Amino acid sequence: MMAQRSRLTASCRVHILMLCFLAHVATGVELSVNNHNDDFTLTISSGSLASLSCLAQNSSQAEELLWYRGSSRVDLKDENKVNISNICISPVSESDNGVAFTCRLVRDQSVQVSVVLDVRFPPSVGEDESIYIEEGKDVTLTCNAKSNPQGQTTWYKNNTILTLQNHYQVYQTSETFQLSIKKVQKSDNGTYTCEVKSSCGDSSKDFHLIVEDKKTVFPKEAVIAAVVVVALTALFGIVAQKEKIFKVWKDSVSSEKHNASMFFYFPPFLCCFVALFSSVREPLCSITSLRITSR
Repeated sequence: MMAQRSRLTASCRVHILMLCFLAHVATGVELSVNNHNDDFTLTISSGSLASLSCLAQNSSQAEELLWYRGSSRVDLKDENKVNISNICISPVSESDNGVAFTCRLVRDQSVQVSVVLDVRFPPSVGEDESIYIEEGKDVTLTCNAKSNPQGQTTWYKNNTILTLQNHYQVYQTSETFQLSIKKVQKSDNGTYTCEVKSSCGDSSKDFHLIVEDKKTVFPKEAVIAAVVVVALTALFGIVAQKEKIFKVWKDSVSSEKHNASMFFYFPPFLCCFVALFSSVREPLCSITSLRITSR
């Protein structure tokens, strides 16, 4: 019994030693990116090239490496995966700002080093604009104020720093710079300039504001009511003169039958309107026929 317990104890010790050895082998490997063993930030200008080199250290065997851009895996060639792996970002753009590039050990992905790109770029506020606005309405002028580092923003009116009156309001975020004008007046006519200054450069944009006269707007209900009144008046007039209209049309048809030559005449519906609005009792269509004879 004692001998059996001794064998079990020795077996457990062997397994524990093996686990410790494997853990030491795995955790003994270190990674470095551009000679940094810990996470770091790389400051770089937009439009330039960023080169990142990941190296596996303290390993007695070939170590396969992975690269990630954020949460997306980067495709690597087979010869660029073992013990050392290099990636290049060219050109670096604004969209790379704040993005983490991470090198990981394949067999133990808890072993990793990340580098966050701090991409420096100047502001670009956009093209000039002309804005037409009706007097009494609200208008908002918007600039793209995004830059790294964030710039200082200023509004001008006709090349003079804008004094914020009661109907002027300024809103700013990390990416936009807005000037809101409530119930614009004729005195608000002019050129408004949005200027953004940063250590990487300056940018400005002009807004040519043209305030137009207030337009007279007819209520939709009044227009509809007027159309209905006109239509009903015309309808009642036709009904009231129906006998005269019928007589004019009948006389026009009779005169057509007595005419042996080809001719043009006013259509009956025109005769109806002539009869409707004429005080003459005799049908007018009979004297408006134009006779055409062939030679």
